[in-house]
Amino acid sequence: MAFLAMVAAVPAGAQSPAIAGDRDNAWGVSAKRYGLAEYFSVDAYPGLLASAQNTATEKADGEPPAQTTLSDPSIKYTVSDKPYVVLKRGPIQIVVVDNSEVNDPVVLPVHKAGYNGIGSLTYEKQARNLFKSNYGGLNFEYIFDGSAQAEDIFFEPRKAPMQLRVINDTTAELCQAATPYWGVESATRYELLEDGTIEMTFECIPHRATWKNDYLGFFWASYIHRTESLDIHFIGPKDGGGTEWVRGITPAHGVKATHRAVDDSREFAADPAFPLTLAFNFSDHRFTEPWYLGEARGMAYVLMFRPQDQIRFTQSPKGGGSGNPAWDFQWFISQPKVGQRYQMAMRVLYTPLPEGDPAAARKQVRQEIGKIMP
Repeated sequence: MAFLAMVAAVPAGAQSPAIAGDRDNAWGVSAKRYGLAEYFSVDAYPGLLASAQNTATEKADGEPPAQTTLSDPSIKYTVSDKPYVVLKRGPIQIVVVDNSEVNDPVVLPVHKAGYNGIGSLTYEKQARNLFKSNYGGLNFEYIFDGSAQAEDIFFEPRKAPMQLRVINDTTAELCQAATPYWGVESATRYELLEDGTIEMTFECIPHRATWKNDYLGFFWASYIHRTESLDIHFIGPKDGGGTEWVRGITPAHGVKATHRAVDDSREFAADPAFPLTLAFNFSDHRFTEPWYLGEARGMAYVLMFRPQDQIRFTQSPKGGGSGNPAWDFQWFISQPKVGQRYQMAMRVLYTPLPEGDPAAARKQVRQEIGKIMP
């Protein structure tokens, strides 16, 4: 699909009712299945129970609901004349940036080329950027299939040009034509929702059968700047039954780096010389709920995923350099088909940590997660 030069004025927050309805359906799951039933609020998430019986994201034609300009040509946008755009809603402000270098001393100083995604994430009471500003967060970093390749091939999402499309003052997309090697065309939508979360929707179409091991893997990274703790926290199974909090710790980059769901038994082939050590170096932990949080400067950074996307959590203690951890995730397409559109969606909650006992604070954040997560 060629990039289209569509230009139109769109009212702030405007959205197609059909798109909003499709999003509710795409996020609909059974709360009881993931042990969060006591936290879910129908009022806080309209359509949750109505859509719980329809957990599949695919429509009758085998493709997911159209959510981006890649799949819905009726969505109007303007092409940004800068490599970044500032989006703000309520207490949250983000700077969406393409693969260009940016050196705006006010908005985004010394941001390196290739680190697409969210260059800056701030909160009204925490003006310091959560991310290391020269890197950023939710960076679409690499595509892989388990084969040994040159670094530039893995990192095509960082290398190939992107077009920054502004939908309205709370929504923007990064669109990338089919990449030179993998042949994957994609659109990544960032939207600030009314409930205070950031929703990221990724859609892609493989245009050539370039994979060698019958799957495609996609990797996103968030480079956290000088946080007090390098670790992440999630809910996992407890010996003897039930669940408990798990502290995810990785001793070194690429060592016990990836955490899988309790029911994730998928096996993806990889060459002995496959160099991306983060992808398949598994920890001893499993998670029971599809979200995790990290803590930084009195704030919780929570990454929440749809169960049907079967995301894997990944972390590095120094992905952004010493003292700057990377809190990451992976998504896989098994047996991809040329010309088929695929979709992954997730949400970010960036919220102040309640003061006092850390365990009590995490419990309270978990309650907030239950109100806004499917």
